[in-house]
Amino acid sequence: MSATAHRHEDAVARYFEAWNAGDPVARTKAVAAAWTEDGSYTDPLADVSGHEDIAGVIAAAHEQFPGFEFRLTGAVDGHHDTARFSWELVSAADGSAPVTGSDVITLDGQGRIRSVLGFLDRVPAGV
Repeated sequence: MSATAHRHEDAVARYFEAWNAGDPVARTKAVAAAWTEDGSYTDPLADVSGHEDIAGVIAAAHEQFPGFEFRLTGAVDGHHDTARFSWELVSAADGSAPVTGSDVITLDGQGRIRSVLGFLDRVPAGV
């Protein structure tokens, strides 16, 4: 595996650590480790930048889906400073995955996320 592939996979691993951090203090640290200070997150439901607002979007997802975890599905595909990957939101109780999506991230020179463009592939009614 190339150094670039490791860089993409490491960034995606930190991304999921942030999304799965249930504790606010752990979430704050995980977001800071994953994103640049002026990093952004955009999907059909959110368009934010900065650590505090990104952590807020993640907290809102935990409130809406308590007991769920984000998981990578498939491999991370990337080149240069860009990577794409798919994910699912899985219930710890029954293993169901009511939400799935795909994200494209861009990285800075140190491998931290500058931007996320998220796409929701499956969403339950009413979300």
